[in-house]
Amino acid sequence: MARVRYGARTEAEIAAARTANSALPDIWSTGVVAVWESDPDAVAAVLPPPLKPTGRPLVRVNISKVELPGYPLGAGSVAVAAAHDGVEGWYPLVMPMTHERALIGGREVFGEPKKLGEVTVERDGLVVRASLARHGIAFVEVRGAVSGALPVPEPAQKTDFYFKFLPAVDGSGLEGDPVLVHCVRNEKVRKLEQITGDVVLRESMYDPVADLPVRRLVEITIGEKTSDQKGRVAERVSAQALLPYIHQRYDDPAHVLDGPPDGSERGSA
Repeated sequence: MARVRYGARTEAEIAAARTANSALPDIWSTGVVAVWESDPDAVAAVLPPPLKPTGRPLVRVNISKVELPGYPLGAGSVAVAAAHDGVEGWYPLVMPMTHERALIGGREVFGEPKKLGEVTVERDGLVVRASLARHGIAFVEVRGAVSGALPVPEPAQKTDFYFKFLPAVDGSGLEGDPVLVHCVRNEKVRKLEQITGDVVLRESMYDPVADLPVRRLVEITIGEKTSDQKGRVAERVSAQALLPYIHQRYDDPAHVLDGPPDGSERGSA
């Protein structure tokens, strides 16, 4: 009988897949990063407990392209500064990806709020334009001109916070209590330049980052960097406490409540 591809893999095949993933070389991306001070109340409002605001109401957009052989990838995020248990980092609200493979792993393993979207990073001489778009709306656009080289920073660790959860099958909320994940990235930079420009936030009902206005632009840079990442469960959190915030993950929050009370099927995939 020919091999049934949906059938179980052998232990050797599983081990080979793990080895291949652990032996990946450094993958360098070219990315634009903009950081600004926003409205403190707006930043605090988007943070689910137990995350808390830091001393500055910062918002960061990261827009990158990765020239993978035969598989170019666009990746981005919009995040707010946050703190948990003495650790300061970033809480991403949306992370557009241009390919399903990059989306699925992050969502299912770490709980990253990834969604399929359009990611643009363009450079023509000194002129730079980068944007994140979904549903035909470029909800974040960074534009400007390179104004000089910056010192290459030393390798650094950076932390992102995610909530990993599953909607309940009966439509009652969440399947058990979610976990708060600390995802630590070891980042190396080999080139960094300053950009003089601005950040444009456009209204989108699906990605309402316009609610985090640019009060004071801190910096815009373009650089080449690589990083690895490891996650750990910091604590288990209350499903009821997180439930008011889970609409952040979905274009249609009703998806979380699609299951009818009696657990019967309502439509098909």
